[in-house]
Amino acid sequence: MMEKILNLIMRAILGTIAMYFVNSLLDSLGMSLGIGINAATVLTSAVLGFPGLLALYGIGIYKTL
Repeated sequence: MMEKILNLIMRAILGTIAMYFVNSLLDSLGMSLGIGINAATVLTSAVLGFPGLLALYGIGIYKTL
């Protein structure tokens, strides 16, 4: 049980760091997808992991079309 909680917390932290750097990279390229770092996005990256991050950015790309 403790291992699952620790895994969830680590994925949340790493997902938040990844969102920060991807948002910074996209901002420096002049593109903004509107993926904010908030409770919903952190929870999505914590529960779903890397596929959750891809889904968030996929939704952001879809919204710009």
